Amino acid sequence: MSEKTTRLSSAELGGLWKHYIQDTMSVCFLRYFLHHLQDEQLKVVIQKALSYSETHLVQIREIFHFENIPIPVGFTTEDVDLSAPPLFHDPYALSFVYIMSRMEMISYSFTTSSVGREDVRTLFTQCLQHANELYNDSTSLMISIGIYDRAPMINYPRKIEFVQNESLLLGYIGKKRPLNALELSEIFLNIERNYFATVFCLGLLQVVKDKEIKKYIQRGKDICDKQVKLFNELLMNEDLLGTVPITMELTDSTTSPFSDKLIVGLFHALNSLDITLIGHALSMSMRADLAAHYSKLILEIILYGKEGFNIMVDRKWLEQPPQATDRRDLIRSQ
Repeated sequence: MSEKTTRLSSAELGGLWKHYIQDTMSVCFLRYFLHHLQDEQLKVVIQKALSYSETHLVQIREIFHFENIPIPVGFTTEDVDLSAPPLFHDPYALSFVYIMSRMEMISYSFTTSSVGREDVRTLFTQCLQHANELYNDSTSLMISIGIYDRAPMINYPRKIEFVQNESLLLGYIGKKRPLNALELSEIFLNIERNYFATVFCLGLLQVVKDKEIKKYIQRGKDICDKQVKLFNELLMNEDLLGTVPITMELTDSTTSPFSDKLIVGLFHALNSLDITLIGHALSMSMRADLAAHYSKLILEIILYGKEGFNIMVDRKWLEQPPQATDRRDLIRSQ
């Protein structure tokens, strides 16, 4: 049996479906940013990101057509208004590609490692390469124009040491040991991610009119602010400088360029990935106080994600992922 005639597994079908929805979302935001961009350097990166997302969509549609699988609706031109005034200044578009490509590298890695059929593996390997390329491009450009923040610096170790006792785990009792490089990295990345989200939430709060969705966005901003404050305080308590907020990149527009469906859809996708990222931070943290903080944050994000899920279900915005056949229902119907 050839690879092409092998039916898609649930992992392959689910991965294709998930990333198709996400790429339709990316296309909406990238088209909006590209439409308003003035900086030619930034245009090159955003255009590349848009081209990659559009290519992914074509490739996934080809597989779906070959397998006679319905094409998901996802998000369309109806979900973005290019005639609306710019909501963000140019540098925020670069931050968008930087943050999203970093998250996509993680998401595509999970998917690539779970698929077997050759054409699907080839597709997701290429998607992972694209995300890596966009991350490198956006990072290099951010460094060159002076808007890239680096994680805290620590002194290099002078010798190899081994843990002698359970003091590595102490956080609430006794003398706290200094944060190690792995823990500092996760704290910094969490702060950076939440600063980006805070600015995005502020922009949306300026333009969204629907009271329920506005309340949902405000709740998201409060969670981001809480995490930024928490982790900056941890750094300050360690006699390390806290991370300085990025420059505010918002205009004074009060006209929304994005549909409410697109906004809640993005939050829904980011919440799912954020749980993965905080779970990873938890696994890398060997101090009890950090583990407790991360555990509480995961629960809070799960509860927040449920709010967005309910909004999307109530408004019939949430497409059903491909499901296994209910054998018991088939038997009962006979």
